[in-house]
Amino acid sequence: VQLVESGGGLVQAGGSLRLSCAASGTIFRFNYMGWYRQRPGKQRELVAVITRGDNTNYADSVRGRFTVSRDNAENTVTLQMNSLKPEDTAVYYCTGGVHGYDYWGQGTQVTVSS
Repeated sequence: VQLVESGGGLVQAGGSLRLSCAASGTIFRFNYMGWYRQRPGKQRELVAVITRGDNTNYADSVRGRFTVSRDNAENTVTLQMNSLKPEDTAVYYCTGGVHGYDYWGQGTQVTVSS
């Protein structure tokens, strides 16, 4: 199973970016999919996750600015990031869980300049 992220890049504070992640190598739908991030000098942290039933969970720091969505049929997940702040600068990782296993993408860099 592979998860491949796309959509990272450099943006000014207040701007928007959209991250996408596509899973391949499985015919099973992920029980959950979502995003974590690792900021410089920090541990990896939850950003947002969404279950197959469309229940969502967001980090307090991004709630109201980021929106996670998924396409169950395609095993894809998207993170729309608005009103970006310099402290959102991080490597963003896509994740998904199915049949007791958690899978991770390679990560995509998001840099927000002030």
